[in-house]
Amino acid sequence: VVFNIRLKWCLWFHAEGKDFSMDVSDDADRLQTLLYSSYSADVVRQLERPLLDDGVPLMRMAASAVARVTLSLLDDEDLDVEDARVTVLAGAGDNGGDGLYAGAELAREGAQVTAVAVGRSLHEDAFRAFVRAGGRVLVLDPAADIPGCTSGFSAGEAGERLQAAVECARGSHVVLDAMTGIGVAGALRGVAGTLASSLGMDGVLPDKPALPNNDPSADLPLVVAVDAPSGVGVDDGSLPGPYIPADVTVTFGAMKPCAMVPPASYACGRITLVDFGFDVDDAVPFAEMTDGDFVADSVRLPSLADGKYSRGVVGLVTGSARYPGAAVLSARAAACANVGMVRYLGPQRAQDMILAVLPEAVLGKGRVQSWVVGSGVPAEGDVASGDDMQRATIAALLDHYALEDGDGSRNERAEGMPPIVVDAGALDLLPCHVVPQVVITPHAGELAALLNRLDADMADVVSRQWVEARPLRAALRAHELTGATVLLKGAVTIVVGADGDGNTRIILSGRAPAWMATAGSGDVLAGVLGALLAQQDDMLSDDPALVPEVAAAAAYMHGLAGAMASGSEQRGWHRPHLYGHAGKTPASAIGHPIVAGDVVAAVPRAFGELLR
Repeated sequence: VVFNIRLKWCLWFHAEGKDFSMDVSDDADRLQTLLYSSYSADVVRQLERPLLDDGVPLMRMAASAVARVTLSLLDDEDLDVEDARVTVLAGAGDNGGDGLYAGAELAREGAQVTAVAVGRSLHEDAFRAFVRAGGRVLVLDPAADIPGCTSGFSAGEAGERLQAAVECARGSHVVLDAMTGIGVAGALRGVAGTLASSLGMDGVLPDKPALPNNDPSADLPLVVAVDAPSGVGVDDGSLPGPYIPADVTVTFGAMKPCAMVPPASYACGRITLVDFGFDVDDAVPFAEMTDGDFVADSVRLPSLADGKYSRGVVGLVTGSARYPGAAVLSARAAACANVGMVRYLGPQRAQDMILAVLPEAVLGKGRVQSWVVGSGVPAEGDVASGDDMQRATIAALLDHYALEDGDGSRNERAEGMPPIVVDAGALDLLPCHVVPQVVITPHAGELAALLNRLDADMADVVSRQWVEARPLRAALRAHELTGATVLLKGAVTIVVGADGDGNTRIILSGRAPAWMATAGSGDVLAGVLGALLAQQDDMLSDDPALVPEVAAAAAYMHGLAGAMASGSEQRGWHRPHLYGHAGKTPASAIGHPIVAGDVVAAVPRAFGELLR
């Protein structure tokens, strides 16, 4: 009832030409869920169905939000709306209708608005509203059937019209991208694909300086994506073909996976979420993004009865004769991340270096609550003299985590093993099928090598570039093949693991600044992750669903430490703006270069920040 009363007031204000903000709900928990969870296109359609059945004008509400955001952008650029040129790339479906209604509202405000009809039809009601508001229409398909618009023109004229559409968009101050929304899967084809290739990118990953706040660029035209940028993989975050990167994406009702999952998330620009009041209590998110509260649940506070063993002991088989620094970084990171003890197994040079900076470290075998292996250990084919001992130790340890023994019988001891982080040079030693408390931490190149080794269908096909273009698909496939929890490192780190009910859980972390792309950063992450796993009081063996949570928490903590060390507010993923809600303007410090040791030094401060 309250919602309907508010809606009537909103519609009255809209009819009177006044602005309104949709304050559908002030429930903090619900808003937190909306901002940090994403839902598949099918689930979003299910969530909006009850509102549509009740006659709630979602399309008009969405369009008004797009228009208001566009006016705000024009104001930021010191452009009067009467002087603004706006191009609407309008598809035939509801997304095109959203764009046309938004274009009509901008035209009524005085903007010069041209709609480019990409398909053979346009949303009828939105088209009529657009024309009544004074908007102009350019039809590209000779077979189009749009009232009052020319069709049946020659192929030559079609080419000329396409070129005119491209020039019109490039000469605009703002382009509203309403070609496809969330209704298209796969690569764009036909006129839409040609436009996206001409105005956006084709087969190229987004590549722009990593700046704080993800503010729109000053380059014109500014692109406002309506619900989702055209051409992105809405449900998997991939970039399957031509796409139009946005400066701002105005998304409706709930976040879609493409707004969180890379590389599509990098093409969304700044995200504004329009809250329609969806009931998300029973909806299962496709992917979740970490925040500080999420991570704090994985931190175990020391108790009065604790000793060094009860606080957690991390065992490390890291570093090598060639790369002893990785042993130092992983050991220091683990020691700084809230555990009682660090044990180290490795070559003499690495032992000496560790003891020089971490005299508390214990050398040799003994009881541990988690293992970290592989950081700084050369992969097969790159083994120097003396390094083969590290690989042999790791291989023998990993055999205990295999679900099957060498004779094919079930390995009963595997499920009782402590969690283990498998990094870098240990990845090629991973058994084919392991228990969920095995966490692998590859970057794109290492994951490509793993998939080539384990998946006969992908052998010699997968490359680093293949993984970077579809990282979620690659991480899901690695989890499916091995059973391990997969942590794929990147500006937005992807964690894929078991949810405890036979399903897959996807958790993301985008806290790290780009300054952390530096040698040894992954070794620090491995140590922090090993420490967080060690302090879980054996809960992980009882509830494997906690493993991906802890892995994502470690990635967030690692990123937070890097942000503190670099003094940077830049990050791989920015929390969306909530339309109609005033919010604090976040800090905008770009920061400065750092090395991995700086990140280690900031880890205790990161713990303090999270607990505070």
